[in-house]
Amino acid sequence: MKWEEIRRRYPDQWLLVEAIKAHSDAGKRIVEQLSVVSEFPDSIAALKDYAQLHREAPKRELYVLHTSREGLDIAERTWLGIRSAG
Repeated sequence: MKWEEIRRRYPDQWLLVEAIKAHSDAGKRIVEQLSVVSEFPDSIAALKDYAQLHREAPKRELYVLHTSREGLDIAERTWLGIRSAG
């Protein structure tokens, strides 16, 4: 589903969603298709489920979002690996 459709189907909700189709552009994640994994009464419950699912399947692209957001402005995550000299 597109974000606009999700917002219509799940008004004023905290959701755990998975990016089905996405790409990076200028440091941002452009998410074209999403799947709703679960809905929650608050962000704490959503983040708890996110943490558990992320541990089980770290390669899944999961986000906790509230449908009051008109658009998705998701910064791309980059990780710097630092090695000790030893």
